[in-house]
Amino acid sequence: MPNLPSRDLLGCDRSRLGTTRREALLGIAAVVAAGGWWGRAPAAASPMAPPASEPPVGFPPPPFAWPISLAQWSLHRALFGGQLDPIDFPRVCRERYGLGGAEYVNTFYRDRLGDDGYFEALRRRADDAGVASLLIMIDREGNLGDPSAEARAQAVDRHLRWAERAKQLGCHSIRVNAYSSGSAEEQARLVVDGLRRLAERTAPLGLSVLVENHGGLSSDGVWLSGVLRAVGLPTVGSLPDFGNFRIDADRSFDRYEGVALLMPFAKALSAKSHDFAEDGRETATDFARMMQLARAADYRGWVGVEYEGGRLGEHDGIIATRRLLERVGCVAAAPLPA
Repeated sequence: MPNLPSRDLLGCDRSRLGTTRREALLGIAAVVAAGGWWGRAPAAASPMAPPASEPPVGFPPPPFAWPISLAQWSLHRALFGGQLDPIDFPRVCRERYGLGGAEYVNTFYRDRLGDDGYFEALRRRADDAGVASLLIMIDREGNLGDPSAEARAQAVDRHLRWAERAKQLGCHSIRVNAYSSGSAEEQARLVVDGLRRLAERTAPLGLSVLVENHGGLSSDGVWLSGVLRAVGLPTVGSLPDFGNFRIDADRSFDRYEGVALLMPFAKALSAKSHDFAEDGRETATDFARMMQLARAADYRGWVGVEYEGGRLGEHDGIIATRRLLERVGCVAAAPLPA
């Protein structure tokens, strides 16, 4: 890799990434290029080149505005508290928030996983509401980077069950976590193995596997982008989250550098929000800067509202996030109800 300027075209201060992280990224790619881990390099392209990303079906070519979706976790208090039935989530997306895309969370459907009829009904609810079912976020189904080969295989099997439900709903992807243990290099090797195994199983379903920066080393933008390069499959990508860059209690990764590193792999994007200033701006994240990174990467997918704040209620926080996204180049499916 050539020497990088201190600040590249996306505004990332590369000098702040640190020699150790850069060397780790190069090391991961070098192992793959040398035929390590699986005995051969991916057949696609150079191991340092991110896989090509296709825009979602039906999404218009540039010039375009990013459509806004709603991450179900934005309503987790209402869902856990029984004020909202999970089967009504697509209708709420459209009727209450004027949004045309739904991002589901498996937590709210765990007791329905084996019920074909329920997921058929959920798909009909989405169709009737004019809402696109985009993806299922999968948590607590085992670690794809588990050091135990048996546990890793079981995690793949458990994720596959949700992938089949995502296919049934008409989603384009599932979102997974890149959790493991051990050294950074060992975790990378194990997670790459788990992701490749899962991608091989989900390929016949026509689904992509997206990794979110979601704690641990997955919140290190260099580490996660290196893992995705090492996987080297066009069906394995990222779901960059604006806010999830806390690696552990003592370390965080710069959110703008992290999103810039993950955007070349992105097939979904999470606009994480917590609180807002009087002028409507998010207090921790510059949304305009984030969307400039998305445009620089020629991202053509949905942008999901994911409100996690406490000062505003869930309803008001979702609306505030939608309004801010509209100010920075995103578009909703319908006006907010009066």
